[in-house]
Amino acid sequence: MTRKHQVHNLIVLDESGSMSPIKSNIIQGFNELVQTIQGIEKKFPEQEHFITLVSFNGLDIKKLHERDPANTLREIDETKYRPYGSTPLFDAMGSGIAIVENGLKGVTDYNVLVTILTDGEENASKEYTGSSIKQKVEELKKNNWTFTYIGTDHDIEKMARSLSIENTLNFSKDSAGINEMFEKERIARFKYSEKIDKNEDTSTDFFC
Repeated sequence: MTRKHQVHNLIVLDESGSMSPIKSNIIQGFNELVQTIQGIEKKFPEQEHFITLVSFNGLDIKKLHERDPANTLREIDETKYRPYGSTPLFDAMGSGIAIVENGLKGVTDYNVLVTILTDGEENASKEYTGSSIKQKVEELKKNNWTFTYIGTDHDIEKMARSLSIENTLNFSKDSAGINEMFEKERIARFKYSEKIDKNEDTSTDFFC
């Protein structure tokens, strides 16, 4: 039996206190994102999609999904996403990347799409630093990893550049802005898998 091309979707989701006003929008958006990935897998049957979801705040870095097959995922709700506390972004990125890396041992036919969604800058990491994450990002981009940074309420271009991430998307922190952001993200994901299907470069121009 021919092995399918693995596509790992790593989502690093801010769960700090400042996300509280848009909690319901984020929950709805993530659930629709899962449906999008499931639809992509059906459109490109030679691809096998997995989802890793890591949310983060000052209390904890939660691994809500760890390399779970996209077709088995269920929706999240307010019991799983409770914004509170500070923003240990670097620790969350490091933790999520490690989960996916460990799952790729021995795998040669794969792509990884990392999506960071946050409304604030790092302020609470203890295990990882900006420089260590930047070094890891630069290393992984050489091996079919694509990184995207989606943000609001801070200088997302500056923050993304500091981590060697070129693909950025800014959104307005209201219902209309969040809906628009998730729609752009949905379209970009379809184009990403289409590029994989055509064996084209997936590293840049993600949101174009």
